Amino acid sequence: MRNLNPFDGRLYLIIGPDHVAGDPAPLVRAALAGGMTALQLRDKQSGTADMVAAARSLNALLEGSDVPLIVNDRVDVALAAGAAGVHLGASDMTPTDARALLGPKPVLGITVKKPHEAEAVDPALIDYASIGGVFETLSKNNPDPPVGLDGLRDLRQRIAAVRPDMPVTAIAGITEARTASVIDAGADGIALISAVTKAADPEAATQRLRDRVDAALSERTG
Repeated sequence: MRNLNPFDGRLYLIIGPDHVAGDPAPLVRAALAGGMTALQLRDKQSGTADMVAAARSLNALLEGSDVPLIVNDRVDVALAAGAAGVHLGASDMTPTDARALLGPKPVLGITVKKPHEAEAVDPALIDYASIGGVFETLSKNNPDPPVGLDGLRDLRQRIAAVRPDMPVTAIAGITEARTASVIDAGADGIALISAVTKAADPEAATQRLRDRVDAALSERTG
């Protein structure tokens, strides 16, 4: 049986050319200093060569840390760049095909928006799930309505029925003020974009968000 990857999604930052203009290195360094636990490259516009180069640059920035680089959608880019893993949406490659290409070691995450997707989570293939969008967001075009806190709680319970300890992140519209509520609803972490990328001080914003996540998790388990 495949050894499960321990994925720490407490503070999961998503970046790409739609969200960060110019060199992302200062932002990534700031987020690292602030307590980011995972980084995702989401790029729906660049060519493959540019994406591989960008992923390799991000990997270099993360070297020496425990923060994994996850590539959205593109298994080929992740493999070429030596990224830690891949994140798949509902319209991307199937988890079965992705795992066959990746092999057993890389991290594989999926987005879950609907009950049947939660119930279909296969822990033999998948290491973590991102539930959402939980709230409205301007960071990406999302044709589906937000699931809200009740939807997050329901989807989390459905995933737990398949694998109780699977890490789950909440995504879309997550702010400092909303962090405690999504953790209380069952999320183990938050996946976000603008709360960090648009912050005047990304390091301080990351630190505040991480502190809120850690405090909420401690309260939930204590």
